[in-house]
Amino acid sequence: MSLTLPDFSQIDVEKLGDREEAIAYFSMEIGLSAEIPTYSGGLGVLAGDTLRAAADLGMPMVAVTLLYGNGYFTQHLDAQGNQTETPVEWRPEDVLHPVSKRITVEIEGRKVHVRAWRHTIKGIFGGHVNVLFLDTDLEENDPGDRALTRNLYGGDRRYRLCQEILLGLGGVELLHDLGLDGRLIYHMNEGHSALLTLGLLERQVGESAPAQVEEDDVEAVRDKCVFTTHTPVPAGHDKFPWELVVGALGPERARTLQAMGCGQASTLNMTYLALRFSRHVNGVALRHGEISADMFPDYPVGSITNGADVAMWTSKPLADLFDRHIPEWRQDNQYLRYALGISLDEIQAAHRRAKRALLAEVERRTGLRLDPNAFTLGFARRATEYKRADLLFSDIERLMLIARKVGPLQILYAGKAHPRDDSGKRMIRQVFEAAERLRGHVPVVYLEDYDIELAKYLVSGVDAWLNTPLKPHEASGTSGMKAAFNGVPSLSVLDGWWLEGHIEGITGWAIGDRDVTSEPPQERADLYDRLQRTIMPMYYEEPEDFARVRRYCIAFNGSFFNTQRMVTQYWKSAYHRVIRGAPAVQA
Repeated sequence: MSLTLPDFSQIDVEKLGDREEAIAYFSMEIGLSAEIPTYSGGLGVLAGDTLRAAADLGMPMVAVTLLYGNGYFTQHLDAQGNQTETPVEWRPEDVLHPVSKRITVEIEGRKVHVRAWRHTIKGIFGGHVNVLFLDTDLEENDPGDRALTRNLYGGDRRYRLCQEILLGLGGVELLHDLGLDGRLIYHMNEGHSALLTLGLLERQVGESAPAQVEEDDVEAVRDKCVFTTHTPVPAGHDKFPWELVVGALGPERARTLQAMGCGQASTLNMTYLALRFSRHVNGVALRHGEISADMFPDYPVGSITNGADVAMWTSKPLADLFDRHIPEWRQDNQYLRYALGISLDEIQAAHRRAKRALLAEVERRTGLRLDPNAFTLGFARRATEYKRADLLFSDIERLMLIARKVGPLQILYAGKAHPRDDSGKRMIRQVFEAAERLRGHVPVVYLEDYDIELAKYLVSGVDAWLNTPLKPHEASGTSGMKAAFNGVPSLSVLDGWWLEGHIEGITGWAIGDRDVTSEPPQERADLYDRLQRTIMPMYYEEPEDFARVRRYCIAFNGSFFNTQRMVTQYWKSAYHRVIRGAPAVQA
């Protein structure tokens, strides 16, 4: 099968005409750059990396998401670590192209008018992926409907459900009006877009909210759908009370969903909706696939481990080094395996340049000048309770002892808490409190307003990447993968992707054991012991050995945990399976 689409740089998206099967990738958030603030964290950044890889590989794909006029939010932190938020100031017309086609979506009995914006991702071989952003901020809409595309993950459950109707049903309608829907495979990146299956079902039977649906109709929709679940705990899956669903979708559509068995007791479960109508279902790491299969035993759930975009996340000093020694690395990330042939001195020199760039950025943002020779630990994740940003500070005296006996230690933090996540906000304050207690002994800096650009500095410039999630809450995680591209080893709890990427003392170091559940006392002991007895002594006393670990990170983890491999695996195991009409993958 040809994996080509017309050149989006030469023609309008509305005039594509006929072509081979293509993938319609739906995601509630997509992170492309800091200038397009339509993402909050890992899910959106993964989506952006996925689309860049698809463009590089020439895969026929179009993406659908929502346009958030206020972005996620701009984070402000006071001296005590109290977070406040203001809207992001950006103008879509400065960075996106308008699409002339407009649609309407019925929500709560009203016709909501929707326009779209377009961004085109250009791949290294001339491939293109269009990203379509749905926008309701139009004069024809009432104020409440204009606000539906204003805030990412904002508002109450009604607001969220209306957004998911807009994404799922509106996305299907737009692709149909653009003439793109005839041979599309629909990939739902998490359950937020699951209502697209209702739109496909209605098109299949030729009427809105059909009173009776045959199993053949369900199978026809399943033959078009792929679903990736990212949430390893039941509480993380979107559920809406049926009375809310009836109000938003209307009683006929609600009855159709109920008849399809997409609910749990008194709620519509978006994950069950996606499971019911998907030919292929996967988790985002091997362990996560196993956990998801246990959570949903009536459905076959496999796994495709996440990746990150190598070219996007590799710092310029490391990229220049790869260009000299492995010129094929951008076109084929597997060539990073040959980093084993790069000298340790060159690896070290490139990292020193990346570290100087990071510390210069820290000084620019904060006015603080950190020591370029001191061992620098990095932690940058969404600020929420299960990420356990405070685990490192369980024993302040032990940290002081390590810095006094082994060598200087400095720590960089970043991450936003959702505006309504009080426990996440409390976690940030606890880091600030620990920083104050460590003042004069161990510098701890919490960098404000974490975004893609700041992440690039952090994953490339620190000396080790810390990750301390409460097991089994980490579905995959990708920040440690990005660090690995830059020769930065992980010090991490064995959860998510790290169960597959961890080779003790080679690609990094483990906190705790491989059991599914966590034992915090054991993890705290391991964290301090690894720092005091292994990692920092190697950094200060055996720098060649530390450089060797850096090189292994690039060669072993960088060559595998990338989105080129991930997207190729989706093509072989998910998309092509759907195209061929193969049976669903077995759990």
